[in-house]
Amino acid sequence: MRPLHIALAVLVAFFWGLNFVVIEVGLDHFPPLLFTALRFLVAALPAVFLVGRPQVAFKWILAVGLVLGVAKFGLLFVGMEQGMPPGLSSLVLQIQAVFTACIAAAVLGERPGRVRLAGMGVALCGVALAAVDEGGSGPLGAFAIVLAAAFCWGISNVIMRRAAPPDGLRFMVWVSCVPVLPLLALSLVFEGPERDWEALRSLDWAGAGAVVYIAWIVTIFGFGVWGYLLRTYDASTVAPFSLLVPVAGMSSAALFLGEEITGLRWVAALLLVGGVAVTSLSGRRDGRTAGPRDGAVPHRPAVPAPSGGASAPPSGSP
Repeated sequence: MRPLHIALAVLVAFFWGLNFVVIEVGLDHFPPLLFTALRFLVAALPAVFLVGRPQVAFKWILAVGLVLGVAKFGLLFVGMEQGMPPGLSSLVLQIQAVFTACIAAAVLGERPGRVRLAGMGVALCGVALAAVDEGGSGPLGAFAIVLAAAFCWGISNVIMRRAAPPDGLRFMVWVSCVPVLPLLALSLVFEGPERDWEALRSLDWAGAGAVVYIAWIVTIFGFGVWGYLLRTYDASTVAPFSLLVPVAGMSSAALFLGEEITGLRWVAALLLVGGVAVTSLSGRRDGRTAGPRDGAVPHRPAVPAPSGGASAPPSGSP
């Protein structure tokens, strides 16, 4: 890769890692479901009027919008609001690569090879250690909610493989239109109109900045640059940079929020990131040696791209 493109890939990974700290800031100003709805509203408008018509069937946009936008991000924001630390959240979400591989095996007939199965086992050991570490200092319920968010992400990855959008940024902008109304309705029911109104009435620069950051920097800029890199280079060249996301997430949470990174958590991070790397980056080789069943879509790597191109989102993109 050209030095400029390497710098862009590292910059995007840093922005995506820092995003977990920004989410924590936003949750100090908004209820989690309302915050999630605002994120997608600002990401969709006015961009949806500028990117052109979607290039895939609307059923795929609707499905990804509900599973990724409502379920995955709703659960992530609720889990963090319930006490899941930002740095640990950025790490635990990595397990979505394992969920993606398992769901793809069941639904698409993709048969992981021995190396990939070994990587999945190592990653699961990392999650188990992270759960033990969190259980000693924080709420396991919040940990389980973020784990459920990672599972929903795995489902959305498989849906996006079937959709195979040719333009990832355009697809993501249209997907962002779907969750807004469902999330607003859920917020009114579970968080209450009084709490929502108070959050909007007392909106300040920090709260508005958090929404703009995750909508424009993380979604529009991040997905746009990542999609450009994937159109320029092979996915196997770009994919490893996504493994920098939990490193940036844990480091920024420690630096800006004082989040403690215990020795056990470092071991969990090494196991989880290493296992995800093997699971994701061995997919291309596994795909050549074991083809899908009749009627299934061709195999694609588990974690090379952010909801764009012909691939699933990166393992750490928030």
